[in-house]
Amino acid sequence: MRPKYGASPAPIPALRLTVAERKHPDWIKVRAPTSPEFFRTKELLKQMRLHTVCQEACCPNIGECFSHRTATFMLMGDVCTRNCPYCAVTHGKARALDPREPIRVAQAAARLGLSHVVVTSVDRDDLPDGGAAHFAATARAIKQWSPRTRVEVLVPDFQGSHASVQAVVHSPVDIYNHNIETVPRLYKTARPGGRYDRSLDVLRHAKDCAAGQSRPMLTKAGIMLGLGEDNDEVMEVLRDLRAVGCDIITMGQYLRPSRDHLEVARYVPPAEFADLRLRAMALGFRHVESAPLVRSSYHAWEHVN
Repeated sequence: MRPKYGASPAPIPALRLTVAERKHPDWIKVRAPTSPEFFRTKELLKQMRLHTVCQEACCPNIGECFSHRTATFMLMGDVCTRNCPYCAVTHGKARALDPREPIRVAQAAARLGLSHVVVTSVDRDDLPDGGAAHFAATARAIKQWSPRTRVEVLVPDFQGSHASVQAVVHSPVDIYNHNIETVPRLYKTARPGGRYDRSLDVLRHAKDCAAGQSRPMLTKAGIMLGLGEDNDEVMEVLRDLRAVGCDIITMGQYLRPSRDHLEVARYVPPAEFADLRLRAMALGFRHVESAPLVRSSYHAWEHVN
């Protein structure tokens, strides 16, 4: 049964899925980082005892982003309370929150001279608010240290808590990002701790909360391709996201972090990503980033321009 959000999709030919090759195709390959800025950024983050999703999730764009002195800060430690089989972040018992972390993130952003900061986190289902107050404190600290810096948060679903969503939205956040990750049919396989309808509701509630504010706020989501979905299902997700007012969408190729994670069902060619971008723009998204190596925060500073 189709979720309650969005209109019925127009018929689109389904993709035929094939078993993935053992080696990545040429369009997936990236060069090893060598620039001085990459190593300076890496050292600064180490000195300030900060985690980044760039490192913890083995992002293929780490060389480019660190070389441009940008990073996606990962709050609340490097241990996740969920165990999604596509994700490289460590699963287990999380540690207590560090109350000084928001200040350290703000200081690092200021030292790097960032005009756009992305902060995300592991899932913290052990916390009553899922870590919402920590996100809000970080946004406030960044604005105190760098008033002109835009703040983007990439948040978990907070187990559907509207109070947690509202706490983050009412902090000085410019972009509220929550990844939808995959199509509804694959949630039990790829995202067993999440629910598709719940993620859509989080984005809808964030947009509704922001509507009463004088400060504008955009909403954003991301989806991985290559897990076994077809184009009908992808377009269905895009329509659902527009139905809850989502402004920005990112689409990228899923890459298997290790043999212990979900296999890649298919490598989606760049031409198909380009076609999906055009289809998504036709639905009314403000910005669409769609290419094999795109990740949720890749070129994030460009998404609001």
